[in-house]
Amino acid sequence: MAAAGALPAAAARLGRAVAAAPGARLESVRALAGLFREAQPREIAEESIFRDLLEILTSTTSEIEQACKDSCALVDLDTCLLLIAECFRCLRNACVECAKNQHVMRNLGLISTSVHLIKLLHGIQIKEELLLTALRCSLQFLGNIATGNGDSQNSIWKCAFPDLFLTCLTYSDEKIVAYCCMVLFTCLNSEKVRELLDPGNLAVALHVLKVYKEQLESEWSFLIVTDHLLKCPELVTALYAKLSNQERVTLLELMMEKVSEKNPVTSEEINVFMRHADFLVGCFQEKCEAVLKLTSGEDEEALVTVRLLDVLCEMTSNNGQLEHLQALPGLLETAIDTLRLTHLAGKQSVNIFTATHAMAGQEEISHPAVDFKSHLIRLIGNLCYKNKENQDKVYELDGIPLILDNCSMDSNNPFVNQWAVYAIRNLTEQNERNQELIAQMEEKKGLADNSALERMGLEIEKRDNKLILRSARKKPS
Repeated sequence: MAAAGALPAAAARLGRAVAAAPGARLESVRALAGLFREAQPREIAEESIFRDLLEILTSTTSEIEQACKDSCALVDLDTCLLLIAECFRCLRNACVECAKNQHVMRNLGLISTSVHLIKLLHGIQIKEELLLTALRCSLQFLGNIATGNGDSQNSIWKCAFPDLFLTCLTYSDEKIVAYCCMVLFTCLNSEKVRELLDPGNLAVALHVLKVYKEQLESEWSFLIVTDHLLKCPELVTALYAKLSNQERVTLLELMMEKVSEKNPVTSEEINVFMRHADFLVGCFQEKCEAVLKLTSGEDEEALVTVRLLDVLCEMTSNNGQLEHLQALPGLLETAIDTLRLTHLAGKQSVNIFTATHAMAGQEEISHPAVDFKSHLIRLIGNLCYKNKENQDKVYELDGIPLILDNCSMDSNNPFVNQWAVYAIRNLTEQNERNQELIAQMEEKKGLADNSALERMGLEIEKRDNKLILRSARKKPS
């Protein structure tokens, strides 16, 4: 209440200070900024206050522009920067959760004035704290005036996109980058995201992804990608083509987080995921053999293949996307072929795809390809879940002996046994031919001898002249 009572006096003091020296203006604005930290003064603020602040910002801008043109101009740059920062603090505080003030400021032209001033400050070739503070406060103001206000968001977009975002996303100061991401996130919607598809604008999305990669604590860049960019499959495709392999890994990890969310999804979101799946399957089919480069050390292209498989495994674990992926041509064949290639590579020489048995107490193996073969078997199992056509396809591609031959203890694939059990059960469910094949392999002691099934906790039993795959583990007495 005291703050609200002090507002008229502070407003009058500001009005008198507009034409005063910079020092006097600074004290008046600073006092007003403190008052606007509380809600009640915000609600009763008159338009004249914001008109005075606009006049101060405009005159200060003119002084800086004059100094930039004429090095002999007598301008106290430090005081100007302090004044700009305090004006933006005042405006920032005044429009917090206050639609009335947001509208007044926008109608006065404070958004366009702010964008112009930010561009001007960026051109000043100093990196002093006063300049950084003025830039930070200006971006915070734009973020606050846009929050919950579609008209302000559109106004900022019209004035600032894409130039201001490109300028601030590449700034050397992390706070400026973070506040820029906040403004961008607040302004984005589905229509504006599609504008990023323009070749001249795609750089904005590319820089956001780089910000996330380089500043992992940047929550705003994370939200821009997961809540906006990933909702536009065409944009993801265009982005992917422009990214380095390291950046592709980052994008795939973000997609993994989105796909792994347990929140209910709408039919529109399912459609988006399906389109992502189509694209990712194509990428995996094209680059799957690159994983073999990991036999001789780490390779960035191979790491992309590993992450592609991770995302596809997660997508096929979701009932909403499974049927679509089960029907995609070539995915199952690619998974089996890749499993066969990596299995063969592990037998030809000792490498990350060679089955190893670490001694107790040995350190766990840390390598990007750890569990790669396990995940291939997981993907095959998922694609065969309650799907007779895919069960039969694995039979025709000799995939069953291959899976059984990969189920031995392997420190490079710690969970391979569990995924093999899962895959075999999905392959044999209501599929007598696949069950019979496994029984015949057991009898012939072929690729999968009896110990393979035992390791998986499975055995074959004849029942009414039919071969049944069942658990071999004894029930507790």
